[in-house]
Amino acid sequence: MSIMIERPAASEHAPYYAGYLGLVKGEHLLDEFQQSLQETQALVGSLSEEQLLYRYAEGKWNIKEILLHISDAERIFAYRALRFARQDSTPLSGFDENSYVPVSGASERSVESLLSEFVAVRAASTALFSNFTPEMLRAIGTASNNPMSVRALAYLVVGHEAHHRKVIRERYLR
Repeated sequence: MSIMIERPAASEHAPYYAGYLGLVKGEHLLDEFQQSLQETQALVGSLSEEQLLYRYAEGKWNIKEILLHISDAERIFAYRALRFARQDSTPLSGFDENSYVPVSGASERSVESLLSEFVAVRAASTALFSNFTPEMLRAIGTASNNPMSVRALAYLVVGHEAHHRKVIRERYLR
């Protein structure tokens, strides 16, 4: 049984994130970390190289790029959570994910390499969030000019991944 991470209040994150957080259904978030990881591994690991490199429209990412984006974003969410949990009050800037992808080299990597990295990132996130105290989880900092709690970031890890799995199913695998 994992520790309970309570669902964040709407005041603990920018309204933009509500859709992502709404995709998290389970009551035991750290169990959801593992379940979500397994769902993404099964989905992405079942695809052919052709499917992994498919773009449904000009300028859209392929599935390999999406997978690396999920890892990149999770690292950033975890970094923000660490800073806020440690009472660092320095406002943190946003990041432009669209500038990361073209230089990521994701398309040239094997799916095994991308999934291995994702597993490592998730293991690090799980270790980080599972050792925060309830007070640390409620800590709030500023990211992208908006308040953000540590527990909102934990929910964002799972919700952001669920969002991208949904996009893959709806736009790439029709």
